[in-house]
Amino acid sequence: MTIVLVSAEFAPFAKSGGLADATSSLAKGLADLGHDVYCIMPKHGVIDIDQHQLSPTFLTLNVPMGVHTEYAHLLRYDGDHKSPRYFFIEHDLLFNRPGIYGDESEYFDNDKRFIFFSRAIFEACRALDISPDIIHAHDNHSAFTMPFLKQVYRSEDRFSSTSGVFTIHNLAYQGKYNQYRAMDYSGFGMKEFYKDSWFEHYGTVNSMKIGIMFADKITTVSPTYAKEIRMHYYGETLHDELNERAPDLIGVLNGVDYNIWSPQTDQYIKQNYDNNSLDAKDENRESLLQLGNITNSKLPMVGMVTRLTEQKGIDLIMKKLEHFLQSGSLNFAILGSGQPRFVDFLKYLKYKFPDQTIVEIGYNEELAHQIIAGSDYFLIPSRFEPCGLTQMYSLKYGTIPIVRNTGGLSDTVEEYDVQTKTGNGFVFNNYNAEDMAYAIERALSIYKAKTHWNTIRKNSMAADNSYDRSALRYLEVYNWAKEKI
Repeated sequence: MTIVLVSAEFAPFAKSGGLADATSSLAKGLADLGHDVYCIMPKHGVIDIDQHQLSPTFLTLNVPMGVHTEYAHLLRYDGDHKSPRYFFIEHDLLFNRPGIYGDESEYFDNDKRFIFFSRAIFEACRALDISPDIIHAHDNHSAFTMPFLKQVYRSEDRFSSTSGVFTIHNLAYQGKYNQYRAMDYSGFGMKEFYKDSWFEHYGTVNSMKIGIMFADKITTVSPTYAKEIRMHYYGETLHDELNERAPDLIGVLNGVDYNIWSPQTDQYIKQNYDNNSLDAKDENRESLLQLGNITNSKLPMVGMVTRLTEQKGIDLIMKKLEHFLQSGSLNFAILGSGQPRFVDFLKYLKYKFPDQTIVEIGYNEELAHQIIAGSDYFLIPSRFEPCGLTQMYSLKYGTIPIVRNTGGLSDTVEEYDVQTKTGNGFVFNNYNAEDMAYAIERALSIYKAKTHWNTIRKNSMAADNSYDRSALRYLEVYNWAKEKI
């Protein structure tokens, strides 16, 4: 099968969160199964051409944008000639900027940038002489590939048998654009924009809705999230559309690249280990404590690697974490960036509890691995969580997750039962600080109970969330999508 994966992010080239890890892991999984996989993304300004071994293809793309034509170059990744193959659409005016999406308000012309990117995918397929079986678009940034496939390129032999799959990684980020600009850039025109049309949502162009309505199959990144987003509470105003497309909506749990995230081979951590050498994990714990100048090594370490937003439950942390630190119940390590009020709170904690906390604002790949390997527990109290990858990482490292029962967290973490000695973490249901605190207390209660502590760590490390499993499931989705042509 020839598969074109379309995303604004692929790791390690450009990454702002889990999207990049999920797409690159899927690409590897599909390629390992013997399929021809082409990954296409913008050549963002944050991508260093020399560092990532990119070279020109000497192919020029002529991309229609309404009545105008934009021109772009196509770069390729030369670091590894095996599939998957990576290609980059280079348009300096649109993509050669700091960051991927812009600041919190995003770049004012993201409509033009991502509509251009979506249409350029088809021109890249032409230039590379690809006849895709599947075009698989990820999140709102590439959603316009779906109507372009159905209404513009379907009549071309190259795309006559191409199916479109659209994956929702986070429904909260929808790509809402001014209708006059977006409909002009896309070439569909205002004739296609009217109340309740597939392009219209509450008076604006909504890219997420467009992807949902035009795709042959829609996936989310976990089975539970696929159910949740059909409800009003989680549906972000698109629950009606998702219920309309319910027969074609499938939850596929993201997979992890264990070539990168495995304590047996991880190059970033102090000592490699597996479930038969958990004493070596303790060496990583000691290394993390030394890194943060933590004085009381007997306290359990609770870690987080996260975006500092309300979605991730940081408002719950603000209500309860100081109490646990003040009572001497735990040490705490966090790596993340995000909203200023959360950053300020964490800096306050570091000031007040310098001997119990590690607070690093920003992102550091090496430190992320060290926190996950060196912590005893990993806290993810999310308001909602489409999939989550960090709990899968922590499970593999024997770092016990404490999570809210939502989305992919529900699909991967099971409450530990002291009677049956089954389960791999601790779970709370209601989104409130008291329930989170009670889950933390339950987790801490087994820390010094050696039998339970070793059992739960081995249970967690036995979980299989590999990208191979995810890729096999996506092949089923692709075959179902092909049946709709």
